[in-house]
Amino acid sequence: MDSAPLYDAIAGGPEGGSAWWCKTSDGVRIRVAIWPREGARGSVLLFPGRTEYIEKYGATAQELARLGLATLAVDWRGQGLADRLLPDARIGHVVAFPDYQKDVAAVLALAEAQGLPKPWHLIGHSMGGAIGLRALIQGAPVATATFTGPMWGIYMSALLKPLGWALPRVANMVGMGTRLPPSTTYDPYVLSNPFPGNMLTTDPGMFAMMQEQLRAQPGLALGGPSLIWLREAMGECAWLARQPSPRVPCVTFIGENERIVDTAAVRARMQRWPGGELVVLPGAEHEVLLEQPALRARLFARFDALVSGGGTATARSA
Repeated sequence: MDSAPLYDAIAGGPEGGSAWWCKTSDGVRIRVAIWPREGARGSVLLFPGRTEYIEKYGATAQELARLGLATLAVDWRGQGLADRLLPDARIGHVVAFPDYQKDVAAVLALAEAQGLPKPWHLIGHSMGGAIGLRALIQGAPVATATFTGPMWGIYMSALLKPLGWALPRVANMVGMGTRLPPSTTYDPYVLSNPFPGNMLTTDPGMFAMMQEQLRAQPGLALGGPSLIWLREAMGECAWLARQPSPRVPCVTFIGENERIVDTAAVRARMQRWPGGELVVLPGAEHEVLLEQPALRARLFARFDALVSGGGTATARSA
């Protein structure tokens, strides 16, 4: 586990953060960072979404430190400063979705090696919500789980859904599986779309922060996914939908205006999660951790209730 860069100037995380390179069981190099908190009452394993990178969660780590928690975050394979898996580094890719569990195993090993304060609590955002749910099903050692805009289904219109299943399979059969799906681009979303009408956040400052981070460190940027990634992601969501909910105390947050993940899949999961809660944040988009201050305050208050309750979520669904 060699030292890796952590771009403190753009992250704005708590003082004393450090990052390491970790090799997974199949030889992929990923990056893992820890923001410590003196006297921590526990730690958060923060599982980011597709296209994301550790520094994006510096502000979240500050909030968690305020609540008395250390934070660990990861660059998954194929994004951030982790090994990119295609010659064209602009395309997000994975060979098989369960490969992300090899990254999880490396994360847990580093957390143990660095003595990350326990108990551990999971926060999984978007794609990290899918990775995190499988990790829970497979016995990840966490006391609570919090999900934000989890990718337990990918939003598609009824007309496009059959194409979403068929196109990646046909493309891979004819050697085009590493191409981009229709309507996606090689450019990062926040650099190719204006703030008005964006699907990520209603907070202009947070949108600008994401833009500034990628302009300062272009090596963190990622564009659309490969068709193989889309095939694998849809298959993973279908597999997850067939699994029973783990018996881990859980609160899930989605934005009222969520337009990236399938909210029907999120609702279906939370309806069959023993003791689980679904909180719908009014007016929010997909990045609920990077939303308006009042919405973030509400989210972290609910999260604190979950963690402080010794695994019992005391707040009620909105």
